[in-house]
Amino acid sequence: MLRHTYVSVILEAGESVVTLARWLGHSSPTITLDYYAHFMPEAGGKGRGAIDALLDHPAAVATTA
Repeated sequence: MLRHTYVSVILEAGESVVTLARWLGHSSPTITLDYYAHFMPEAGGKGRGAIDALLDHPAAVATTA
């Protein structure tokens, strides 16, 4: 239970799965994702936000990127 709590907090904080896999001692990030992907309900949210920003204000995004 503590390990799952740790993983969910770290993922929610935005740490990469690659780094988390290394910290957990997994041989690959795939193993981490197989076990813990369900702790990532907002996965893709940053990508959707970036695309939304681009479509809403393409000039502003292009100058700040």
